[in-house]
Amino acid sequence: MREAAQHFINKTIPQQRAAGRPQPAMRDINPPPPSAAPARPAPEAEPPHAAPNPATHPAEFAQDILTRMGINVDLQANLERAIDLGARRHPTPVQPPADGAQFLSGSYTNHAGTRNYKLYIPASYHGQAMPLLVMLHGCTQNPDDFAAGTQMNQLAEEMGCFVVYPEQNANANHSKCWNWFNAIDQQRGQGEPSIIAGIAQQIIEDYPVNERQVYVAGLSAGGAMAVIVGTLYPELFAAVGVHSGLPFASAQDLPSALTAMKRGVHRAAKAGNGSQPIIVFHGDSDTTVNPVNGEQVMAQRLHHHRGARPLVQSGAVPNGYRYTQTTHTTADGTPVGEHWVVHGAGHAWSGGSTSGSYTDAKGPDASREMLRFFRTVS
Repeated sequence: MREAAQHFINKTIPQQRAAGRPQPAMRDINPPPPSAAPARPAPEAEPPHAAPNPATHPAEFAQDILTRMGINVDLQANLERAIDLGARRHPTPVQPPADGAQFLSGSYTNHAGTRNYKLYIPASYHGQAMPLLVMLHGCTQNPDDFAAGTQMNQLAEEMGCFVVYPEQNANANHSKCWNWFNAIDQQRGQGEPSIIAGIAQQIIEDYPVNERQVYVAGLSAGGAMAVIVGTLYPELFAAVGVHSGLPFASAQDLPSALTAMKRGVHRAAKAGNGSQPIIVFHGDSDTTVNPVNGEQVMAQRLHHHRGARPLVQSGAVPNGYRYTQTTHTTADGTPVGEHWVVHGAGHAWSGGSTSGSYTDAKGPDASREMLRFFRTVS
């Protein structure tokens, strides 16, 4: 994700509905509030010397402000260095699903825009109700790459669940990062959270999903967006998984995004009602998103559970990293959160496969542990 200097830009392009499946009319489950202006209106032509619109051109707006202040800093170049996740790998070859399984392409549209997705249906599915996991990829990734790296489809076969991978597109963000730092993308019924929630709802309408077992998880920018989506839609998502992500509303523009990634947030905003359990993974050698962000994600959620009791355990992966697992439970033993710190790991999915990008097999299996946690708290 070296290109992620272009991390955060405009949104929306129509794309196709599920290939090879009936195409029912798509219903917008998150219509704009009656008094609200349409999300992301097409930008009007601006006078030659007008300041860029911060809603439609946040990168240009931030750079213009610095220039007007006489600060000679190339914001995009600095952001590129900050979000350097290593050399971009070759496109991941599409892995065929297990015998009898399906990996279907689909699309969802509402007032905020359109996003494609891929849905994994395990071979064990024969019409019975199953859990649903929404997986949000990191920058420069796509559903095939993320599925290959996390190996979540293989675990879906083992544990019996649907997995849907929403896909960010380059028109919405040059580096295909979810726009977690934009104000409109931190609001219920607006922006990308409404699209992601809409995708989950569309799967629920199309398949017999166990609606008490719908979860969202993500990596990096996807992890930050998972926190946002879970916070905004607590009635839809029963629990949240965050890998190398950031707290809810931790940035409002490019400069504050850069600061949060490098130093954490000065004061994390209160997030939702805290009813959702959360599991957090973060490498303590992560130089892209400071590990303090993982601590702040947990603190933000535990703000609603001041009586939670921590239980700390340590372990190690054979020939791999050591880790510290802290489980927070209420007085009656109900788990409300788990925080995994992987010692020596950088900005990569812990325990992942090299068949996908930005993974590190030497750590504990984040995919398996997330699914185990979700099943435990349901």
